[in-house]
Amino acid sequence: MGRQQWKKIWVGSAGNMVEWFDWFVYASFATYFAGSFFPSGNPTAQLMNTAGIFAVGFFMRPVGGWLLGRVGDRKGRKAALTLTVSLMSASAVLIAIAPTYGVAGYGGAAVLLVARLLQGLSVGGEYAASATYLTEASDADRRGFASSFQYVSMTAGQLLGLGLQIVLQRTMSDDTLHSWGWRIPFIIGALGAAVVFYLRRNMLETEVYAESSEDGVERADDKGTMKALWQHRRQAFLVVALTMGGTVAYYTYTTYLTKYLSNSAGLPKETATLVSFCALFVFMCVQPLAGMLSDRIGRRPLLITFAVGSTFLTVPIMTLLQHAGSFWPALGLSLLALLIITGYTSINACVKAELFPTGIRALGVALPYALGNALFGGTAEYVALWFKNGGTESGYYWYVAGCAAVSLVVYLAMKETRDIDLNRVGAETGPPSAEAGPASPASGHAKTDAPLAS
Repeated sequence: MGRQQWKKIWVGSAGNMVEWFDWFVYASFATYFAGSFFPSGNPTAQLMNTAGIFAVGFFMRPVGGWLLGRVGDRKGRKAALTLTVSLMSASAVLIAIAPTYGVAGYGGAAVLLVARLLQGLSVGGEYAASATYLTEASDADRRGFASSFQYVSMTAGQLLGLGLQIVLQRTMSDDTLHSWGWRIPFIIGALGAAVVFYLRRNMLETEVYAESSEDGVERADDKGTMKALWQHRRQAFLVVALTMGGTVAYYTYTTYLTKYLSNSAGLPKETATLVSFCALFVFMCVQPLAGMLSDRIGRRPLLITFAVGSTFLTVPIMTLLQHAGSFWPALGLSLLALLIITGYTSINACVKAELFPTGIRALGVALPYALGNALFGGTAEYVALWFKNGGTESGYYWYVAGCAAVSLVVYLAMKETRDIDLNRVGAETGPPSAEAGPASPASGHAKTDAPLAS
């Protein structure tokens, strides 16, 4: 990779890190502010209320995916990435200043809801814009490695949130954290977003986008439109199916893990937070390694490994976690779960981006991914708490395994995506001739056209 490509990856990843710091801080600090916006009572019921608002943010992601995906395809990846971080900064400020139930009744919850709607818009476009940007900014034979930094940055954002939580837990009393200390990470998130806004204003556009014309879209005016996406509807449905199992497993072992260890396994909040932090740090470090592996052996082997592991090991892992009892058993089981889902997280960004032509790539990834996330990822925590509140918590374990099984069928049926040519996806002329040979790595070209489920 050249110096300019590393610069593009760094700037794209830094923004993604701040975006997901703000997104995950809501989940990781929910145990502290749940009682601030709703009447006192059952702690699980309060968590369900905040989880419901968390899920609402996911249902705005399809809107954000459509809006910001359209911006990314028509105005460029840089424009979309700058807009997403602006929206995220605004949402962080709103949460930081939201009044409590004691001050404004349900008015505070209303402010919280508006902030989550803005976050949903932002993240709905951020995923696709960063996935597209990181994939297009890399050499053809390093796309898996480069795109893995999306989950490196996502996880780094969550680690910063968890690390801050650990610091606050050790420097503030529990009463102070519940009273006003939980506002601190949202203030930090807003400041971080302002810094990233400046960085993204000066970022470079990808060569693949800058050199593209219609690229698989009938007319230039159709770029980033639903009409153009409909022409690639089979790929769009494939993205939803690809996402289903991975997003449920990811949110189970990241945003929900701390609550599960505290609320179900009975670990102290401090211990549960430390388990999540250590497990996520290792998880972050292995993402580029798995991405590099996919550049050598292909994307499908990693996806299939993830799906098989999640289908057959979710129930025993979650059952054992519930009875872990202390730090080390909980950490070992959490690491096992996260290593399994690395087969999905490390490469799902490039797999989805490799399915679409340049003129519809951002929207093609954004909207179907956001729909899949809204249906499965955003509701994961709420579904888990619903099963727990109903006295059948183990039902959620089978739900996660079932979602992974559905995705396994898709992974087995789809074709390999590693060797596609980013500037030829969706072309009507068929694969390049043998005489042409592979295109220049610097341009993001490879050998074949887009794969579909067979």
